Amino acid sequence: MSLVETTGSNDAGLAFTRSEKIQLALKLVLPVVAGAFLMAAIYASVYWSAGGADDVAAARQTRLFQLVISKLRMELAHEQESVTVWDDAIDAVTAQTRDQEWLDMNLGRWMHTYFGHDGAFVLSPAGRPVYAFWRAERRGPEAFDEVADAAMPMIRNLKLRLAAGDESGITQQVLSIGESDFVVIDARPAVISVKPIVSDTGNRTQAPDEIYLHVAVRYLDRRYLTTLGEEYAFDDLQFHNGIIGDQSRATAPLTTRSGQVAGYFSWSPFSPGADLIRETTPILAATTALILALTVSMGASIWNRSRRLKTSQAQLNHLAFHDGLTGLANRRTFHRRLAERLNGASKPRELAVLYMDLDRFKQVNDMLGHPVGDALIIAVAKRLNEAAGLAETVARIGGDEFTAIIAHTNRQDVEKQCQRLIDAIQEPFEVKGHPIRIGLSIGVSMLGSARGTQHKSADEMMREADIALYHAKGAGRNCYAIFGAHMDELIKMRRELERDLRAALEAKDQLEIHYQPVYSALGRQITGVEALLRWRHPLKGLIPPDMFIGLAEEIGIIEKVGSLVLKEACTAALPWEGLGLSVNASALEMRNPNYARNVLAILDELKFKPERLEIEITETALVDEDGQCEKNIRALRAAGVRFALDDFGTGFSSFGRLQRLEVDRIKIDRSFVNGFGTPGGNEEIVQAIIGLAHAKGLKTTAEGIETIEQQEALCRLGCDDLQGFLLSRPVPSQVIAKILQQRGSTIET
Repeated sequence: MSLVETTGSNDAGLAFTRSEKIQLALKLVLPVVAGAFLMAAIYASVYWSAGGADDVAAARQTRLFQLVISKLRMELAHEQESVTVWDDAIDAVTAQTRDQEWLDMNLGRWMHTYFGHDGAFVLSPAGRPVYAFWRAERRGPEAFDEVADAAMPMIRNLKLRLAAGDESGITQQVLSIGESDFVVIDARPAVISVKPIVSDTGNRTQAPDEIYLHVAVRYLDRRYLTTLGEEYAFDDLQFHNGIIGDQSRATAPLTTRSGQVAGYFSWSPFSPGADLIRETTPILAATTALILALTVSMGASIWNRSRRLKTSQAQLNHLAFHDGLTGLANRRTFHRRLAERLNGASKPRELAVLYMDLDRFKQVNDMLGHPVGDALIIAVAKRLNEAAGLAETVARIGGDEFTAIIAHTNRQDVEKQCQRLIDAIQEPFEVKGHPIRIGLSIGVSMLGSARGTQHKSADEMMREADIALYHAKGAGRNCYAIFGAHMDELIKMRRELERDLRAALEAKDQLEIHYQPVYSALGRQITGVEALLRWRHPLKGLIPPDMFIGLAEEIGIIEKVGSLVLKEACTAALPWEGLGLSVNASALEMRNPNYARNVLAILDELKFKPERLEIEITETALVDEDGQCEKNIRALRAAGVRFALDDFGTGFSSFGRLQRLEVDRIKIDRSFVNGFGTPGGNEEIVQAIIGLAHAKGLKTTAEGIETIEQQEALCRLGCDDLQGFLLSRPVPSQVIAKILQQRGSTIET
């Protein structure tokens, strides 16, 4: 009995111990196994999701790239039509003597500057190039040889279509037939478009064998790939002439219209899933004790990644259509919206395009630096948005240039809107502690119900607004101008004046120098002369300097004009012993590193004493970020040349600025002298200028003396020298010689 009980007791104890071990094993193993399966399931799920995300991202990028590339041929052809469907273009290319400057400005350089075309060629009906713009400059006809092999198939097809009267594909948006295709030029991918130069009004009749052709070329590598990569987030975008072996890169073929593959584009694909795997694998490999934490962390990581991916996509989408500095619509968005307005089913009967440019912005950039300039642009964009009123789209298209669209409007409302915008920008800005005043000029193109203005393209309206802006600038800035037909004529007149000025500079028989005497205030003795340039046009007569000096600066010949004036004036004044000679120098001349060397070379060549020469400059010349103007002044003053500050008291002039100016004389502007004898007539201001100048050891000259009262007042105030019509008008050198013969004994040195 006892044996049985004992045995039973031992079996029961063994079973209990074994059960306890089994339970312990279950408590330890099951969570580990469950955790392992859970981790495996999670890892498999993440891996599958990551792969799917990468595939979706890669497919999306590929579709986006193919869409962008597919639109290139149509975009290039559409851009061409802004100049090829144009009566003026027909007249220009068929003229007996072609105006190469006009062709360059409208059919070549403008297409390069505005649309980014790399090449533009005009072919005669016989297929010979009559104009070529290639590699960023006007070239000879032989430049067409570089693209001829690629372009000729399209040229032949277009001629056949023209001969057959083919008008397929012409719509309200596509104004003429054309041929375009992707090609490879010198191992570089490009798109070529060939368009006929035809009439926009129907007033020019052309037989098919009389039509000139316009060939446009845009390369698709280098600058274009960089821009495309930045705009659409294609990392390391490249072009390859053959198939690439790197399977890690996404590729898209460049296919011609015939179906041939001309090459391949490749880029490093956006792989959010692969990034996620690399970051979560160490976490998923952690201990089972952290399974819950890892699961939560993994879920949070996935959620954060998805959120960042969506945020990045939203940012990329925003950057593709908005200006990165101001947040306004960019050039691409503006043109798209304008085209939609002009071509849509609900297009307005009346619409205006505003082309806006800031006045004096470059001076702010030069004096205060680009960070202040950028901050000012942001502040300007905010004000334009607040004052936009009727404008439905305000955009920044680059630099200090802005545009706006006003739909369903009329001329009166547009004028009011322009004035509101100008008034808003006229208000002072406070930027980074600097008080800043600038202005705004606006050019306007109108689409209205008047006859002949119902149909315009987006490019045509932008071109008209650009021309109107030029006229607003020429009218004194800080104003607006609405495009009218007369403006095209004025542009032509300006180009004629530019051409005539270049010819006059080469001929040297139209540019004359007159000399206005300067007299001492006390003794009324002639002390010097100021050389003043005059242009005697063979057909237009005497043209005043204010009509051509600024033009000479704009077209880059002011330094040649300045050298001509200095050399002829020194030659004429050489026998006038003891008489000082003043010549004017522009800001562009003073900023040339070689200016001082060139002046001294002329003086040495003519044996003209540097001490007799006085160079007149304005404070605009001193607004020089590189300090080159001050270097030239120091070099010339060291040689004995004197300097005078012209038109003091206007513009940015201030008494404080005198503390750092290295000049010998101040010329008091005629605007102060004109007010003498009237309430608030500026006598106190002139007296202060003279007193400060004398305290600094500087001489003073008053300009614009026209009355005896003005002369006597300036003598009382202590002015050193006088100049004006009362004393003498500008006269030829022969008259100065006679004056010196009559008053030879009164010349002051």
